[in-house]
Amino acid sequence: MRLVVCPAIDPQRLAALTEAAGPALTLLNAESTADALAAMPTADAFFGKLTPELLAEAPKLRWVQAPTASLEHYLFPALIEHPCTLTNMRGLFSDVIADQVLGYILCFARNLHLYLRRQIARRWEPVGGEAGRTDFVSGPGVLSPLDRAHRHLSDQTVGIIGVGEIGREIARRASAFGMTVRGVDPHPAPIEGLAATIEPLEALDDLLATSDYVVVAAPHTPQTYKLIKAEKLSKMRRTAILINIGRGVIVDLADLTHALQTGVIGGAALDVFETEPLPPDHPLWDCENAILTPHIAGCSPRVPERHLAVVTDNIARFIRGEPLRNVVSKHAWH
Repeated sequence: MRLVVCPAIDPQRLAALTEAAGPALTLLNAESTADALAAMPTADAFFGKLTPELLAEAPKLRWVQAPTASLEHYLFPALIEHPCTLTNMRGLFSDVIADQVLGYILCFARNLHLYLRRQIARRWEPVGGEAGRTDFVSGPGVLSPLDRAHRHLSDQTVGIIGVGEIGREIARRASAFGMTVRGVDPHPAPIEGLAATIEPLEALDDLLATSDYVVVAAPHTPQTYKLIKAEKLSKMRRTAILINIGRGVIVDLADLTHALQTGVIGGAALDVFETEPLPPDHPLWDCENAILTPHIAGCSPRVPERHLAVVTDNIARFIRGEPLRNVVSKHAWH
């Protein structure tokens, strides 16, 4: 059997894949597209960026390992209809991205995003208080403006759109902070060990209306494209925070910007955007109630080793004829 790798990978990773393959599977580390095209007629498996041209030359192809978790830029009609099994890299980033989401939540709960701006400006000005003051009156039954300007997490609800592996990790972390957890998903299922409410997508409007934080953790599919537009944003609480670590195209950027500028919602934290990079003249940069990060929520020193582990494990499974990890429903895009 033969596995074609294209683009070529570095010698260290190639050695790990070769060891996993053993004598049963020959690896071709294609240095060019021409090398890959020449090898595809005898390829049983492929790892890397498959193109329509490569697929057309692969009559024996049975398995394709995508190098990414997202598939909106990977799939094409011929691959969707092809009988080969497609696997991806989902699950590698779940805890990492969930940590990022809780970081956003803590920033908004404690106004850290505002305090960082004030630190840079050398301004001693508590949110909800007066510049220069250090004494604030609070006591039994008395809520000062300063108290009201900060959120108590165990009084808050997080609503998660898309309760897959990432969504479940977000739920576990939010629950550890005492938050109420809700979620909607096309295939709702309980989260083991958590008292979370997971419902079908039909409950989305109710989730939006009852959540203090709304987290988009869904994949990009034809059904989720621009799911969050002005009409959905208007159903959220005026104090609610929208967090998007799913896919940029799920949230209409113009509608969200307008909602932030006009107080329709309280704030947003975005790691993914409908347009990337976000243009330097985009008005979102000037929104104090927005936290913007440049598509880095999945970054971690642990990810490369996990990435390699998925490929080597699937190589071993393919050789033994066992079920592969992370099999994709190609028509569903995930």
